[in-house]
Amino acid sequence: MTVAAIRPTTIDKFLALPETKPASEFIHGQITQKPMPQGEHSLLQGTLCETISQIAKPKQIALAFPELRCVFGGLAIVPNIAVFRWERIPRLPSGRIANRFETYPDWAIEILSPDQRYKQVLAKLLHCAEYGTELGWLLDTEDETILVVDSDRRVREFKNSDRLPVLTGIDLDLTVEQVFSWLSL
Repeated sequence: MTVAAIRPTTIDKFLALPETKPASEFIHGQITQKPMPQGEHSLLQGTLCETISQIAKPKQIALAFPELRCVFGGLAIVPNIAVFRWERIPRLPSGRIANRFETYPDWAIEILSPDQRYKQVLAKLLHCAEYGTELGWLLDTEDETILVVDSDRRVREFKNSDRLPVLTGIDLDLTVEQVFSWLSL
């Protein structure tokens, strides 16, 4: 993981900085740049976003956003996928979607990159749960498992034919095997 700056700063100063590609996050006074997505990561992210939104968007249940900065609880994080319930999507008075999401996602999904540390990524999902996120997923493509963080901050491991919990109201039935089968073209 590339460190954009290691000096402590404030969240307001961080938010005033120019955007980086890949995105940078502000966690406990540190600015860190996310790793550049690679093939497996990119394919899983795109397929999950598309699958969730295809089911949830037409019924106005929820919407999945890739690489969306969420600012809450003193941190600015960028989950690989942030799913928001329809009624919680920040909007302008005109009804258009807001550019800034100063709230937690309802479902946060992270895909572990080869140069990321489990502890750091899991800590972000636990922070999300602490502030109201109902569900978190941490996908590990290397061992084909998915850690699930519940709203009570309980962490469970899912593998093989285990059925994955999804956000309540989304009619989506997935197993761990199905998710990782998307990597085979």
